[in-house]
Amino acid sequence: MRPLRGLPVEVRALVGVAFMVALGFGLVAPALPLFARQFGVGKAAAGAVVSAFAFMRLVMAPFVGRLVNAFGERLMLATGIGVVALSSALAGLAQSYWQLLVLRGIGGLGSIMFSVSAASLLIRVTPAHQRGRAQGVWAGSFLIGMIAGPAVGTIANFSLRAPFFLYAGTLVVAGLIGLGALRHSELAAPQAERTAPLRLAVALRNRAYLAALAASFAGDFALVGARSAILPQFITDRLGLGNGWVYAAFLVVSIVSGALLLPVGRFADTGGRRPGIMTGSLVGAAGFIVLPSVSAGIGLIVAAVLLGVAASADSVAPGAMMGDVVAGRGGTVVAVFQMAGDLGAVLGPVVAGWVADGAGYAATFAVSAVVCAAPVVAVLAAPETLRRAAPTQPPAPASGVT
Repeated sequence: MRPLRGLPVEVRALVGVAFMVALGFGLVAPALPLFARQFGVGKAAAGAVVSAFAFMRLVMAPFVGRLVNAFGERLMLATGIGVVALSSALAGLAQSYWQLLVLRGIGGLGSIMFSVSAASLLIRVTPAHQRGRAQGVWAGSFLIGMIAGPAVGTIANFSLRAPFFLYAGTLVVAGLIGLGALRHSELAAPQAERTAPLRLAVALRNRAYLAALAASFAGDFALVGARSAILPQFITDRLGLGNGWVYAAFLVVSIVSGALLLPVGRFADTGGRRPGIMTGSLVGAAGFIVLPSVSAGIGLIVAAVLLGVAASADSVAPGAMMGDVVAGRGGTVVAVFQMAGDLGAVLGPVVAGWVADGAGYAATFAVSAVVCAAPVVAVLAAPETLRRAAPTQPPAPASGVT
């Protein structure tokens, strides 16, 4: 396929894995807070179920890299996906709120195994002049899966448990793809010697890295966490629309994001990382500002389009900027970048739910808009990281996260 032309074979394998993971996530994400509410809990508690997944990713990220070094990206990727699959199947059988909360937390452990393995491999095998495009293709495979997921997820109209079982099935397929497609990759196997990773203390003195961290946190707080936890409840509680509209809104976000990922990735490789981050931040803030005034389905779709535009930029530019700083020397700096996003994903649903319980949906969307726009300040203070001269070889292999 043309979008994958010229990219390393490992990137192509990761695209297939990411699609199946996202297909399942697109099935379960809109149903999760609604399923939690069936146990008689409030909006904040329903948001906490979304946060539990990200919280476990956050606390386990510093330790997962050692496992990747010991066993290789391929095995850890498949193992992590297997953990999420099992926990998702059991979550579909949950008989109480607390069972659901614990099982989603366990799923987060598997998720961080998968994502650190995949991110480390993606950075190491991709040359700098292709990094934006590789990030776009990889993120695009997630979003294409999430486009298909909500369409299949209309099964939630019949049962809010069914998406969890379908999610488990797509994850099993993803794990098999990872084990099979990467079986011949030397870069996906354990290696005795790898280039020393970039020290975190050095990275934290780099303003571009700090800007990437800020964008990662803000995007996952607002565009992922708050949106996933609050938008379904807003649609059903405030607008009085059915579960089908919840999936329709998520579908629009995914379609718009998916359509723009490759153009945004190419622009990040030619025009720079900073404009992409700023565009995503400001357009996302505009989407949250529009939401409180929405009174019907048309207005909801307009807001979803804006959030989709923001999501496409957020999926590409911060990761490309971080990859420029790492320059193939992965390690703790990769894990901390993911931790920044996970921290946002942990706080976003809980803070948004708490604000919604106390002050209403309009206040929640206002907070999300402020957080979404905040990285612009850090980006303006950061240098552009893109180097126009294209290298002839991919970056040297780097260690996994330690």
